Amino acid sequence: MEKATFGAGCYWGTEKFFRKAFQLSSAAVGFMGGSVENPIYKNVCSGNTGHVEVCHLEFDTSTISYRDLVRHFFSFHDPTTFDRQGNDAGDQYASVIFYHNEEQKRVAEEVKRELQELLTAGKVTSFEGKEVITSIRPASTFYPAHEEHQLYLEKNPGGYCNHRFRFKWDQ
Repeated sequence: MEKATFGAGCYWGTEKFFRKAFQLSSAAVGFMGGSVENPIYKNVCSGNTGHVEVCHLEFDTSTISYRDLVRHFFSFHDPTTFDRQGNDAGDQYASVIFYHNEEQKRVAEEVKRELQELLTAGKVTSFEGKEVITSIRPASTFYPAHEEHQLYLEKNPGGYCNHRFRFKWDQ
């Protein structure tokens, strides 16, 4: 089993999009990257902890490639906006890939570069003329969000989600 952690705006939609696309060993929403131990949602939303809302995955590398996870991540959110996804603004909504080993870092940087090349060449028009600003950082402690936030959109199908597919790879 390998871990992967992604911040793509509101973690409810991030979890939903990963769960729908892959048979994961586990997926949980929570926080990573901040300076406060055991943060709670209210504190993270204040913007004072430095944490990012993330979806923390465990997957079987014999059936799912990390590259596929990273490519999927880039396809359902806007990686060109700084600390914002749609109506959600603040550093907790940053576009971030938290890598768990050097190979993940290499793959994340490579896929980010590939997407930028597609944008520059006009082959992906969703973010035409923009720069991919997703940060790639070493993983730190993952703090799970409260239970009511886990599988939130499955429990509340009409709940808020601004994620949508913005492009397809290999267009």
